[in-house]
Amino acid sequence: MTGVDEKQPPPEADEISVADLVRDVALALHEGESQRAAGLVIDLHPRDLADVIELLSPEHRVALIQALGPAFNYEVLSEIDETVRDQLSEALPNELLAKAVTELDTDDAAYLIENLEQADRDEILAQLPKGERAALERQLEYPEESAGRLMQSDFVAVAPYWTVGQVIDHARETDDLPETFSEIFVVDPAFRVLGSIDLARLLRSKRDMPVTEIMDTDLDTVLATADQEEVARQFERYDLMSAPVVDENGKLVGVITVDDIVEVIQDEADEDMRALGGVGDESIGDTVTQTAQSRVPWLIVNLGTAVLASFVIKMFDATIEQMVALAVLMPVVASIGGNAGTQTMTVTVRALATNKLGAANAGRIIMRESAVGLVNGFVLSLIMAGIVFLWFGSTKLGAVIGMAMVVNLMAAALAGILIPLALDRLKLDPAPASGVFVTMITDCTGFFVFLGLASLILL
Repeated sequence: MTGVDEKQPPPEADEISVADLVRDVALALHEGESQRAAGLVIDLHPRDLADVIELLSPEHRVALIQALGPAFNYEVLSEIDETVRDQLSEALPNELLAKAVTELDTDDAAYLIENLEQADRDEILAQLPKGERAALERQLEYPEESAGRLMQSDFVAVAPYWTVGQVIDHARETDDLPETFSEIFVVDPAFRVLGSIDLARLLRSKRDMPVTEIMDTDLDTVLATADQEEVARQFERYDLMSAPVVDENGKLVGVITVDDIVEVIQDEADEDMRALGGVGDESIGDTVTQTAQSRVPWLIVNLGTAVLASFVIKMFDATIEQMVALAVLMPVVASIGGNAGTQTMTVTVRALATNKLGAANAGRIIMRESAVGLVNGFVLSLIMAGIVFLWFGSTKLGAVIGMAMVVNLMAAALAGILIPLALDRLKLDPAPASGVFVTMITDCTGFFVFLGLASLILL
């Protein structure tokens, strides 16, 4: 392992862009000058270094980490994109991963090794101290994206008969406490949570005061098996800064802090955005094969719905042949319906994800969206009818496309809310599936109504 050249001056943040820094680091590594590459990034913040590592090629990522040697901050691994982190976990030696696991919080350590082969995971765990190994193995037993995986297993817990002075002395003299904490939990002999004490309140209390007199008993506990999205909603709803995590027996097993929840909210929002686009759980670091496998299933479904819309058009091919203007205007009807349906669908899916839409208000929201669709339909139909009259000089054609747009926007509004609601009722994720079916309904409805009215009124 190559050491870091301490004489190499680090770049100032305002002197070099990330793109230029990545280029310079990659060039240094390509030329075999690992000391220069390490010197370029050694003083970067872990989040900034994570960005640089993500932008490097896979072989340069490993080379840079090895070039940094003992100067590498393992916190960087908790900031890196999940796909890139998994690739690094496979590429880096197990000795380095074992060192990283001992330096990271238990939740970040679990993410680092959770997708490794069982043999590699066992080899890394075997190098850990007994207590750390047991805590990490217990955390890995919880389901992915659960509170148990999200929590930190390091916390401070004291007995209810202790005084403030005893707690302060315990915090000063005990070596294996968390590096940072802001809350102390009071537990009974079975390790069930009785209350919590804010660190500021503890420091302002007299030493001889029992902790039971200053603890807060109004706690919002989190079950270790609860889904992390539900936990995030709990934090948001009750403005929590932290929450104790308990197992099925009510025993305290960890703590979740608000910084963990911020990452969950960001991840869930990204997941919903990707799902609405039909791209699944993919990352910018995925390979061509992984990306194609993620995208092609919904593209196949979309192809099927497009073929169905083509069958609707085929039903009116004779009508289109007699009036070419219909072929010119068909995309307008379908496009505006698809956009309107996407607007409603996006709002609905997000409302379902945040528990803002359910049986209690579904009827009212459906009526609202229907009214919005009707109003928008009338407004846009008047505009489009005027354009068609000026373009083709036909009042009847303007009336046909106007009526078709009213009907299609109503259908788009109803599809945009009813399809996600139906999928949610069936316990299916509405985010990835809704877009395809909403587009199918708006295309088929738009084509059928527009061409059907044209055949009845114009021919």
